[in-house]
Amino acid sequence: MSNGIKALRQIQMSREGNATTDQGSPTTDNWYVWRGTGTLQDTSVVNFVSEDVGYLSGLDRTYIPFTGGILNLEETEANFTQIGYIFDAGFYEATPTTDTGSGTGYIRTYTLPTTTPKASTDLQTYYFKAGDNNEVEEAGFGFVPEFTLSGTAGEAWKLNATFETRQVTTSTAGFEASPTLPTVEEMLFTKTTLYIDSTGSTFGDTEVASTLLAAQLSVKTGWQSVHNASGQTYFGYIKQVMPEILLNVTFEHNSSAATEKTNWRAQTVRLIRLGILGSALTAAGAHTYHTLNIDLTGKWETFDKIGEQNGNDVISGTFRARYNTTAASFVIFTLVNETATY
Repeated sequence: MSNGIKALRQIQMSREGNATTDQGSPTTDNWYVWRGTGTLQDTSVVNFVSEDVGYLSGLDRTYIPFTGGILNLEETEANFTQIGYIFDAGFYEATPTTDTGSGTGYIRTYTLPTTTPKASTDLQTYYFKAGDNNEVEEAGFGFVPEFTLSGTAGEAWKLNATFETRQVTTSTAGFEASPTLPTVEEMLFTKTTLYIDSTGSTFGDTEVASTLLAAQLSVKTGWQSVHNASGQTYFGYIKQVMPEILLNVTFEHNSSAATEKTNWRAQTVRLIRLGILGSALTAAGAHTYHTLNIDLTGKWETFDKIGEQNGNDVISGTFRARYNTTAASFVIFTLVNETATY
């Protein structure tokens, strides 16, 4: 008998096939280790039946109406490699394009749909093995219903994500023997640039300098499971409904912040870009650095009263992303790294 040790925990993941018959089944190769922490929770429900049968103690009549699982990837430093796993499983699988010329970057663009939802087979689902040296559990058809990206000055961006899965079972085979440990680079908040523009401009035209102190991007991807009568206790299929994307920012209370507060009162549409840069690519093309651009169209929803940090006046606002017909834009994530395939 083994006693579980925290340092020997792992989360191994493998990309499933995107055909309907392949989702929910493990692949035989290309297993990766998630570079972070997290736990796999069996969310199956056990119901005890109420009945009048003459026993003060009640009887042990039970049933399980549905099965499922949640893999919570706890808050950890976000990086330019593994955030692509979250996007592929939360938006859709993006086909990478090579950078122009001799550039070594691979560009993945996630343009969120506005009128036609994605099919479930557009999504990249994952199969998981998670546990420690004592017990390994596994679950399939993992997709991301929500994630959060948070940053503050002097730290790295932090990522927290949730994968929903079908039933959780004990893995008799245990962990894969030789999974890939990806090489990663953390995304630093201080290497983030904030741009805010009007609908007559494009994303990234106007830098708002020396203003952004902290930010939190909360994403409900719109993907949800549907339990139906289809011959099994786990969810029958997944579908995409309306996503909700909120950006909460803390500004230095300067003239730029006051301008955005004015735009909030006027309910003026704004184009916001958070441009996060990393180290230089091996060879530059259209992009010189590892990059994540987060482009949001929408309006300010709230502004708080003036706050204070260490004697410095600050102000926080919440921006809700929504499609604008004049700008013809909603939300776009553009990821550039040197990972050709996952």
